[in-house]
Amino acid sequence: MPKKYIEKILKARVYDVARETPLEEARGLSERLGNNVLIKREDLQPVFSFKLRGAYNKMASLSDEELRRGVVAASAGNHAQGVALSAQQMGVKATIVMPKTTPEIKVQAVRKYGAKAVLFGDAYDDAYQKALELSEDKGLTLVHPYDDPEVIAGQGTIAMEILRQHAGRIDAVFIPVGGGGLIAGMAAYLKYLYPDIRVVGVEPEDAPTLHNALKSKRRVVLDQVGIFADGVAVKQIGKETFRLARKLVDEVVLVSSDEICAAIKDIFDDTRSIAEPAGALAVAGLKKYVEQNSVEKQTLIAVDSGANINFDRLRHVAERAEIGERKEAVLAVTIPERPGSFKRFCKLLGKRQITEFNYRYADQADAHIFVGVQLGTGEDPHHLISRLVDKGYPVEDLSDNEAAKLHVRYMVGGRQSGIDNEILYRFEFPERPGALLQFLTNLGRTWNISLFHYRNHGAAFGRVLCGVQVPSEERADFQKFLDDLGYHYWEETENPVYKLFLS
Repeated sequence: MPKKYIEKILKARVYDVARETPLEEARGLSERLGNNVLIKREDLQPVFSFKLRGAYNKMASLSDEELRRGVVAASAGNHAQGVALSAQQMGVKATIVMPKTTPEIKVQAVRKYGAKAVLFGDAYDDAYQKALELSEDKGLTLVHPYDDPEVIAGQGTIAMEILRQHAGRIDAVFIPVGGGGLIAGMAAYLKYLYPDIRVVGVEPEDAPTLHNALKSKRRVVLDQVGIFADGVAVKQIGKETFRLARKLVDEVVLVSSDEICAAIKDIFDDTRSIAEPAGALAVAGLKKYVEQNSVEKQTLIAVDSGANINFDRLRHVAERAEIGERKEAVLAVTIPERPGSFKRFCKLLGKRQITEFNYRYADQADAHIFVGVQLGTGEDPHHLISRLVDKGYPVEDLSDNEAAKLHVRYMVGGRQSGIDNEILYRFEFPERPGALLQFLTNLGRTWNISLFHYRNHGAAFGRVLCGVQVPSEERADFQKFLDDLGYHYWEETENPVYKLFLS
């Protein structure tokens, strides 16, 4: 099966617009992990992403008639820029359908290359359906972002470069997975020439497209996908890409958003470049693979797939990187409400750096504090927690609590009593002008909003923590309202951080 793709990859016409990117040693990571870690720098492409390879190779395979009619593509960013630049290079008209939530920087990048940007829907699936309509109605040629043999072959040229750039032994290659075009193309080439090289896919925990498909032995459609790593936020892996991946991929590693943030920092430390979340996936997966398998003295390669990140998202990345690197523990600690308690607590922490300390008086007996504590290299946070508990301090570990890290850490001090029938929910809604007002208008028509926290993270979706007063006899109506609202939501009423700091 891969033999057909070897020929396609060898003949791929990517270098008219793409460049051969360097394979760089990550010295800091190598030393820390005890392995030879190399990073394939696809973030250095003209559009700051590998997507240019597949887009151009597909368009180069089209007939003159197909090119004359013009091309259309759906994308939230990287594929869009790849198609737009390829069309400019070839003198072809291009229409790119992008979700309305697409950051302006990516929309402007598409227009800079002379393509027409059409904003439609809130997510990629909406944009893709619109692109299909335009293809049928106007006779435009669709350039799929991943599920196409020519696109797959274009992405496979990355593997060809890696084997040319590194003549020695390669133990494993880590590849980010969204729709599967990149891993399918690279795996086809790597496994044909060197079957012993492990091909490891990496996905976010909240977008396990290939992971779930391999587990089920068939393509599955995810009910919802996380949007932090927007470059791989795909609900279903491609048909052709899965056909290849299920035979060629050795395993899939899932990583958290915090682990992705830590990987962005790792890449910056070693290269002084900033990867987008999807671009740092492979490094995050490599680190987790090493930890889980106690790997030592191997040559491991990770693909840095892109650097299209909004500058204002870096604030969120920096906040979460220390947790993802396990260099910070976020705790809720109850201490006695009396003079000297803070001092005694801080003395117990020793010389550890306190990164955050939030408190407001609640009652005369106890004080609940929200504290961030820096951990030493390799230090197990449970040792610190056990020490606090042994000294009589009740502790809740909030290091993996999304509501705490996204919202409550900014709200400590907003405690209020006497609010009846309050239930707490966390929401994600499409981030566009007027979206917050529309959200509030829909939510507040029937029930009183008793708590609200929103913070812009520079992403395609806004995140809200909301308390609503809903009498028990109206809970069924409220549940129906939530389902009809169409936003992703999670109930947090039983979350311990809510009970400690807000209720």
